[in-house]
Amino acid sequence: MNSSLEANASGLPLTLRIVQIVCFTFLAYLVIGMQLAVLPPFVHGDLGFGAVLAGLVISTQYVATLLSRGFAGRTSDTAGPKRTALIGILACGVSGLLMLGASALRQWPLGALGVMLLARLALGMGESCVATGCIMWGIGRVGGEHTAKVISWNGIATYGALAAGAPLGVWLVALGGFRMIGLSAVVLMALALAMAWPRPAVQAEAGERLPMRHVFGRVAPYGMGLALGSVGFGVIATFVTLYYASQGWSGAAPTLSLFGVCFVGVRLVLGWTIAHFGGYRVALTSLLVECVGLIVLASADHVGMAMLGAALSGIGFSLIFPALGVVAVERVSSSNRGAALAAYSVFIDVALGITGPLGGWIASSGRYGPMFLMAAGFSLAASLLTGALYMIYGHPTRGA
Repeated sequence: MNSSLEANASGLPLTLRIVQIVCFTFLAYLVIGMQLAVLPPFVHGDLGFGAVLAGLVISTQYVATLLSRGFAGRTSDTAGPKRTALIGILACGVSGLLMLGASALRQWPLGALGVMLLARLALGMGESCVATGCIMWGIGRVGGEHTAKVISWNGIATYGALAAGAPLGVWLVALGGFRMIGLSAVVLMALALAMAWPRPAVQAEAGERLPMRHVFGRVAPYGMGLALGSVGFGVIATFVTLYYASQGWSGAAPTLSLFGVCFVGVRLVLGWTIAHFGGYRVALTSLLVECVGLIVLASADHVGMAMLGAALSGIGFSLIFPALGVVAVERVSSSNRGAALAAYSVFIDVALGITGPLGGWIASSGRYGPMFLMAAGFSLAASLLTGALYMIYGHPTRGA
């Protein structure tokens, strides 16, 4: 029987049990997605700051996510993943309140920027807790043998929300101004809290807790590949709006949506390839496709070519996290899986935290092509690293 049709004792299909949990990831990332298309223009245009500060505002969220990953992982392992997810939902709601404050202070640019940075810090903590909590919560409900499926569906929720959030954010700002971004975040997180509270929790796994440094060491090779492969997503998410403006093009929000749609489509259609071909080979192929997409985006001379590059990048980026992540978390015992997932995810946080200021510095002259070429080079380096890991570890863990 197809695994998506398997039912538990209450008669709920496997996929539905997963979706009931990752829907909270969707709502949290809808808040994140709404900001991606409107924050850089707000900081750059309304507040009058440059591209470097616009990139810093976006990257602050990723820095906060990085700093709170350990907390999210250990809380999932000890107090349970549901509690971790609830903490994240509350933090995302607080970020919405702070965004309302930043909007009210727009006539005082420095004050608005400071409050906005606090909002991004709260959102970053919320992201780490919701993402780690929901994945571990979902795994607890359906079993460790379905880890790849839970990670894949959580990613579908993540980038589906980003795809929907970008145009929604633009529409909301056009409808009622920038304050609508904060107000919408508060409403969405109140809805998520009301839905999550009555959901059944799962018990934390009993067993020895490895020191975080040991967990980190075991997943580091896979995390490094993830970090190098995530730079492309970082520069697209942060700078595609300014890139289009520099070229005199319209359609930046639909391009972000196209990236997300391609990401989700590959997860839905090709997610099974991780179990069939193995995480290493799927990751290697994905990284090479992403590299090609970024080169196309860098050399684009019209909107259609740029959208093709973004689409290929989304296709390539889609399976990198689960393909390497499933192998990474299997290198520790079940009582340390939350910590392993958090440690692995740290690498994408580092990559995205650096990408904003670095990309802004490279593009400070107004040329964005070199920035996308840099990201393509990182994707190529990640493919070489993944190939080396496959040669060393691939055969014993094939199909992970």
